Amino acid sequence: MTRYIRRTSVFCLLLLLALLVNAGRIQAFEARSYDHNPANRRPTIARYDHPRGDILIGRTTARRPDGLPGRRTEWQPITGSRDTGQRLRYERTYVDGPMYAPVTGFSSQIYGTSLVERAADAVLSGADPRLAPFPLWSRLTRARPPGGDVRTTIDPAVQRAAFAALGRKKGAIAAIEPATGRILALVSTPSYDPGALSGTGADVLRHWARLNADADRPMLNRAIRQTYPPGSAFKVVTAAAALEYETVTDIDARTDSPDPYRLPGTVTRLGNHTGGCEDASLRRAFARSCNTVFARVGARTGLDAMATTAEDFGFNDASLTIPSRVAESTFATEMDTAQLALSSIGQYETRATPLQMAMVAAAVAAGGDLMRPYLVDRVTTADGTPLATAHPRLLRQPMSPRTAAQLRRMMISAVTDGTGAAAALPGATVGGKTGTAQHGVGNAGMPYAWFIGWARADGAPQPAVATAVVVEDAAARRDDISGARAAAPVARAVLRAALGDAPPRGARR
Repeated sequence: MTRYIRRTSVFCLLLLLALLVNAGRIQAFEARSYDHNPANRRPTIARYDHPRGDILIGRTTARRPDGLPGRRTEWQPITGSRDTGQRLRYERTYVDGPMYAPVTGFSSQIYGTSLVERAADAVLSGADPRLAPFPLWSRLTRARPPGGDVRTTIDPAVQRAAFAALGRKKGAIAAIEPATGRILALVSTPSYDPGALSGTGADVLRHWARLNADADRPMLNRAIRQTYPPGSAFKVVTAAAALEYETVTDIDARTDSPDPYRLPGTVTRLGNHTGGCEDASLRRAFARSCNTVFARVGARTGLDAMATTAEDFGFNDASLTIPSRVAESTFATEMDTAQLALSSIGQYETRATPLQMAMVAAAVAAGGDLMRPYLVDRVTTADGTPLATAHPRLLRQPMSPRTAAQLRRMMISAVTDGTGAAAALPGATVGGKTGTAQHGVGNAGMPYAWFIGWARADGAPQPAVATAVVVEDAAARRDDISGARAAAPVARAVLRAALGDAPPRGARR
């Protein structure tokens, strides 16, 4: 009898070991396939079983509250989590959702995530192994630590001013700190409330369908995901190429440019929307936005030099992330001389995002250094322990300091004596360039209005902000669509806020 009991015990032990081995095999080798099985709801339930980490913005104060020297950043969340008491327990909430939607994106229990919510999803959801004090134990127990926080570079005063300045216009704004590449504002209008997409109810389905059917595409982030012909704003790049490759050696010398200018190899004559462009100097042509001068200068500079300079500024780069992916801005590398002349004034196939054109202005403001733009300043645990910190990095040097200094003088002239006068600020030096970009078949589309520029407070050692504004307002009269009238006043509000003179909350200009 004892022998049979022993055999039975051994057999049961073997069965138990087999069960343990099988459980370990499933846990260690097949967990991923079970996790991604559509029939398995456990990962989704676990994902929303605790509050999601927050996305924060910070306002840097001039001095610490204790009166000691130094600067202090006050962080405030623009996201939150709401306990619904349902199976998918916590839903995402947003503070000033439409204003910050181009930064945060959405986090939906039905439609997934976008923008920073997607790029930093592992941290925000608690899935990032860096959040677990004992990663191996957490992996074995399938426990998920609290979600971490993402601190952005957005300045709330600049973001608010940009959003208010665009108002009901359709367009976008990007603002950058030239010396570091920190993104101070990203605005796209019309916008939407990402909180309306958070839950699982019928209202979410209706909101999603309505947003996707809207002809104005409110969920499109025009600041980083939409490209436009930059028009005359691109003349900053053309001037940089001409100076770097010595097509022009003196910005105040006459350029021997006819008005009108016949495009090489064609019978097409290019004119100007203003007078005084015939044989104008580069500085005067820049201030008055003379198409003839810059088309001829671009054609003389040559395709290779123009394409190289454009790419040094960031064109034709599909790899840029901030951390969300940025649409590629393009400058054609194969075209004839007439097409090159048109490309040199920001037409033909030249296209750019507002962020790309803000990078152009920032490189001029920073003395020729193009810093890599970034939106996430720091990633932390829920209690504020740093996991990763961003640092300024040089992306490229598209021009020499001497060329940058000449371009700064030209951009200042465009504001003090040219088309960018509406961007001028008291107590500050402002440099800029307006643009009116034609598009559509036979240029029949409503033109896009551009302004790119930078501002330095009087007495400050360097510019504090560079910005790009594009307005595509189909509701306005065609004669009123221009960089000078539609975009420069918007840019002025952004520059003023970045220098410390922000409008009151909710103000409209």
